[in-house]
This record gives sequence, structure tokens and C-alpha cells, in this order.
Amino acid sequence: MSVHDRPAVSIVGAGIMGSAIATRLLASGHHVTVFDLEPVKVAAVVAKGGKAAQSAAEAARASSFVITSLNSAAIVHAAVFGVGGIAEGADAEGLLIDMSSIDPVSTRLFAGDLASSTGMRWVDAPLSGGAPGALAGRLTVMAGGAPEDVQRARSVMDSLCANYTHMGPSGAGQTTKLVNQILCAIGFQAVAEAVRLAEAGGVDATRLAEALKGGRADSSILQEFGPKMARRDYSPTGRIDNMMKDLEAVQAFSSGARLPLPLTGLITELHRSLLAAGLGPADTAAIMLQFSGFREQ
Repeated sequence: MSVHDRPAVSIVGAGIMGSAIATRLLASGHHVTVFDLEPVKVAAVVAKGGKAAQSAAEAARASSFVITSLNSAAIVHAAVFGVGGIAEGADAEGLLIDMSSIDPVSTRLFAGDLASSTGMRWVDAPLSGGAPGALAGRLTVMAGGAPEDVQRARSVMDSLCANYTHMGPSGAGQTTKLVNQILCAIGFQAVAEAVRLAEAGGVDATRLAEALKGGRADSSILQEFGPKMARRDYSPTGRIDNMMKDLEAVQAFSSGARLPLPLTGLITELHRSLLAAGLGPADTAAIMLQFSGFREQ
């Protein structure tokens, strides 16, 4: 697809991820309309070439593709079905691509309600790779929905993703994201403990990623977050409270299925302690603060 053929896209939610998604789409030749409740976030996207919408409904009217990037199922519901929401501006030919991380049950309910009330289709497309992955067009996206809808979303996802996989019907993408979050949360903790052990042994922890690259212990989490944790660099890439939200969704799912997940339970309690210490808005790398009584070292 040439740059001139790329479809217009509206984005509802211009936080860290939504802004990165918008930036990448603009750089890839898409016309982008953006709405967020915080005008300063909209202004940042407009400064890069985007167009501001005054409501989610107006954003939906501006494009056949609407991406939501929001923090919880309740916020997604309000943005879609609330006053001035996407459903008010929805076109029966439109496609909503929800790149939020929310629970599979809510996803299936929302998708059904939107289709029955407006005809607009829904693809759940949670992501892995964070803002850096979005800016580089290297996201991993796990998609749920009807095959034809997931395929249609490719005209947008191809600008954002290195790996875009249809996992099954509505909600399957969000279920796969829960699997992803188990692996990531445990991986972050493993890297944090490895960094701290290296430091205690007098090893330069900033070199762990280099030393272990290509071996069995290597991972993208080690490569990105090993040096970051060793430097105590807490610049924003992903929030601790967002991970906590996903871990709580995993716990709810596993409880309903009577499925024991012992390591996930432990890492959930660690995140609960981080939130209790006021570190919810902090970057994931700030889990290093567990080794200093949840205070800056």
C-alpha cells in the first residue's frame, strides 16, 4: 500500500501509548484525528500534524477506523457508549480497533452491543512493545474478532506492527494479552532480581544485557530493562498501575477457572505493595525500589 492509499484513522485516548500510536501513523502517511479529555495531550498530537476532535463522537465521524487506547474497561465503555461517545458518531461501515488492555468478558459484551446498536464492528487488538515499539512500527498485536474484521484492520495495523496475529473470536486478543502480561510481569521481576544480585556481587549490572545476549537467559525485557534498571532510569515507558490492572484481570480469570497461578499471585502482591507505596504512576523499572524499602536510593 502506497502512502497515498493509507486510510484516515481517529484515535480516542492520547496518553503515552495513544500518542505514540498517533505519531507513528502520522509518520506513515495516515491522516489522524485525535480526541482526549486532556487538551494538552491533543495539542501534542496536533503539533505533529494531527487534527483535533471535540468529542469521541466527532472523532468517529472523521474516519472509518477508530483506535481506542484507554486505561480500563470502564473508561472504554464511557468513551464508546457514554454521552458524546464513539457510538453516537459510529458508521455501520466503521471499525473500532481497541488497543487498550481490558478483560475478555467486557470486550465481548462491548463488541456485541456496538454491533447491535450501530453496525460498527469491533476488533480487540491489545499490544506488546510499549511506546518505543509503537514509534518504531514494531509492535506485537494479538487480535480478536471476526476474520474479515481482523483482516480489514491490517490496513492500519501494518503501519504499527511487526507481528499481528489473529487469535480467535472477540475477546481472544485480550485473553492472549493476559498471557503476555504474566510473562512480562514475571520477566520484569526476574531482571530486577538479577540486576540487584549483580550489584551485590560487585558486577557492573549495566553490562548484563550485553554479556547474556544470545544465551538462554536473553530476552527483550533483559535488553531493554536490564540497563534501565541498573541505571535507576524511571523515565516513562509503561506504568506500574497499568500492569497491576492487567494482573488483577489475570487473577479474576484464573479464580473463575479455578486455575492455580502461584508465581502470578506473588508478582501481583508485589505490585500491590508498589501501589500502596504510591508508585502506581511510576515506570515499570521502578520495581527496583522494592530493594530500598520502596524509596529512591
